[in-house]
Amino acid sequence: MSAKTIMIQGATSDAGKSALATGLCRLLARRGVRVAPFKPQNMALNSAVTADGGEIGRSQAVQALACRVEPHTDMNPVLLKPNSHTGSQVIIQGRAIGNMEARGYHGYKPVAMKAVLESHARLAEQYQCIVAEGAGSPAEINLRDGDIANMGFAEAVDCPVILVADIERGGVFAHLAGTLALLSESERARVVGLVINRFRGDPSLLKTGVDWLEQYTGKPVLGVLPYLHDLHLEAEDSMGLDKPGGARAEGDKLRVAAPAAPRVSNHTDFDPLRLHPQVEFTLVRAGQPIPPADLIVLPGSKNVLADLAWLRAQGWEEAIRRHLRYGGKVLGICGGLQMLGRKLHDPDGLEGEPGSGDGLGWLDMETTLAPEKRLTRMRGRLTLGDAEAAGYEIHMGVSAGPALDKPAVRFDDGSADGARSADDQIFATYLHGVFDEPAACQAILRWAGLAEPEALDYPALREANIDKLADMLEKHLNLEPIAAWLPGGAISV
Repeated sequence: MSAKTIMIQGATSDAGKSALATGLCRLLARRGVRVAPFKPQNMALNSAVTADGGEIGRSQAVQALACRVEPHTDMNPVLLKPNSHTGSQVIIQGRAIGNMEARGYHGYKPVAMKAVLESHARLAEQYQCIVAEGAGSPAEINLRDGDIANMGFAEAVDCPVILVADIERGGVFAHLAGTLALLSESERARVVGLVINRFRGDPSLLKTGVDWLEQYTGKPVLGVLPYLHDLHLEAEDSMGLDKPGGARAEGDKLRVAAPAAPRVSNHTDFDPLRLHPQVEFTLVRAGQPIPPADLIVLPGSKNVLADLAWLRAQGWEEAIRRHLRYGGKVLGICGGLQMLGRKLHDPDGLEGEPGSGDGLGWLDMETTLAPEKRLTRMRGRLTLGDAEAAGYEIHMGVSAGPALDKPAVRFDDGSADGARSADDQIFATYLHGVFDEPAACQAILRWAGLAEPEALDYPALREANIDKLADMLEKHLNLEPIAAWLPGGAISV
């Protein structure tokens, strides 16, 4: 095989690239096309472990599910995980190669591009079609030199581009027309169509604007996609702090609070809690009061010592101490587990300046950051109610101490993970996705104080939302340009 590639780029960040790519992946898979997702370069703190034991952006893992194939490191060959305001951990084809400041990474881009093209070539030999997703906007003038994320990649593999803009943000015609105006002549030529995303109301009211846009740009508008209410897809990076956190307090609901620390990672762990009908979930940002809660969740972090200092500055240490004194429960995931120990050591400066710091001290253990990152998928059972659990580990910390003698999870391979405090008020694990399995989520909510928790089948809910996206594209997206581009008439319109 030698796959055809089509790329989704956005006029702005959060224009709907990931959603459009995910829906298109499922639409093609349902029609029998062997399709794979691809994102040349992703900057995100939400990641997933692949079948080949590497790390990619969470959105590409979800897109692989939409394609009904296993996630692979070639689907996101460059992943940047910010650990400071100016630097990131750089992950190439699933493996961390070290930290780089922005200027240093700019000089490294030719090497990164080589990895991008190698990964794309391997996928092209295995699939009929590759749905690629850009990053940010292709019209970022300061990033054009050496670009590997948008038009630099599209030009290198000679693929067509669909440009999408979000009408919810306002200025949708300026976003699309302005982006095209800032592209080079060859880049502009490869844009095969425009998409207006998240439109509310009667689309006929937009017709004069669409007609003008097509005449002004010379590009067809392939679709005006409606705003989908109650659509949930795992976020690439945004925590959605401007959106409601979950079900509001109404009747007998479990109150769950989590801090939105600056380097919080894999906050998609919270998604089943956001969606659970018996949970009132609150993500607490800087400067907000910490609300009363039955359960406090400390999430993962890409810079544990720095995020722990932030928690203390925001008053979380005293709030957790008071919460525990009155019988509340605390759950730590990955970096949150490490924070709950007595000491944290980063002798090599893997997440910032070399050094050590005091943890919160509620678990008798210490963690030392080591260069080798643990990347693995695991299945087992919680020690809470012997509930089935599954997820993935992504961490550089090695924890040791008596607290680990009472683990949180026992895995099928005979190993154990995490810790439970002697008074059973603290449950901590390295396992991301611990709420995804219905039985595990129920067991944790019951432990936290919910008498009769309902089963939330999060994987089934995710599948239903992917299908909902594909159904919408079937109805509102003009597939003719895609049909003409696919080999062998795989799509008929």
